[in-house]
Amino acid sequence: MKQVTLKQIAENLGISITTVSKALKNYPDVSKKTKALVKEEAKKLQYKPNVFAVNLRTKQSKTVGLIIPEVVHHFFSSVINGIIEQAEKKGYLVIILQSNESYKLEKKQIDLLISKRVDGIMISLASTTVDISHLQEVQSLDIPLVMFDKISKLIPCSKIVIDDRKAAYDATKHLIDSGCKRIAHFRGALLPQNSIDRFLGYKKALEDHGLTYDPSLVYICENVNYEEGREAAERLLKEHNDVDGIFTITDLVAVGAIAVFNERGVKVPDDISIMGFSNWFVSQAITPSLSTIDQPGYEMGKRTFKQLYKEMKAKKEGAPLPPKIKTLDTFVIKRNSTK
Repeated sequence: MKQVTLKQIAENLGISITTVSKALKNYPDVSKKTKALVKEEAKKLQYKPNVFAVNLRTKQSKTVGLIIPEVVHHFFSSVINGIIEQAEKKGYLVIILQSNESYKLEKKQIDLLISKRVDGIMISLASTTVDISHLQEVQSLDIPLVMFDKISKLIPCSKIVIDDRKAAYDATKHLIDSGCKRIAHFRGALLPQNSIDRFLGYKKALEDHGLTYDPSLVYICENVNYEEGREAAERLLKEHNDVDGIFTITDLVAVGAIAVFNERGVKVPDDISIMGFSNWFVSQAITPSLSTIDQPGYEMGKRTFKQLYKEMKAKKEGAPLPPKIKTLDTFVIKRNSTK
């Protein structure tokens, strides 16, 4: 079916294209009767505005890009919901891309979004991202950029984050307050800033409460998934049977560990207590239910788009805003995996 144009509507009604255009936009210098006729004819012909022409005129694509490490992660799905809710209110389409924790794919996706002429970009970095030249290119092209969750401190852009160090400190302190004396940490890869900060928060909590930091109790989970949680728990049982507490970088890793302990007859929390991080829905579904840190993904998504929108609007008005860092609150949720 051929796309209906303003010219066709004008010819059908015997009026000018300009009058049709003004009527559809509710210009005051067009009579109510003419507006009604034009809108009725447009509806009958199933007329759709030419988005590309509008974009050329306004110099806006009304699209924004979103790059996340993984869609299936409960935290990131919550972020997406928050972003889309706000974007729809402002009439924006969100192009959602998944980097799969790959720097190379992330770089290609940035190039794609630039080629699509998006009005702004939101990104949570892949764990393997070290080179930030692709993000510097975004800024050199004057495209508003907002980072969230997994960020780079080297890019001077707005960021929506939590205080990962404090949250990890609070999680470890909860284990200590519940009586744990020998606490392991199942951490993420060495590179991501949030992985670094959660490790540092864990370490600081031990030091502040008179517990010796033992590097052999730190297990690296490169992909931060269920399988690695199982593997780390298996190794822990072989290497350190005196551990009475574990702080994990995410709930999914904790769930993997709990599965192993349940299979081996290790009682949680009587023999060993476990703290997660993020407050996934699964943290309440397992047995025992998982104590964790509430990470406000939905709110982070809302704040991320709102900040991007402010910067896109300011750019259009010729008054760019300085970068802003917003830190959202977190808190400990006590469930049955800790005493």
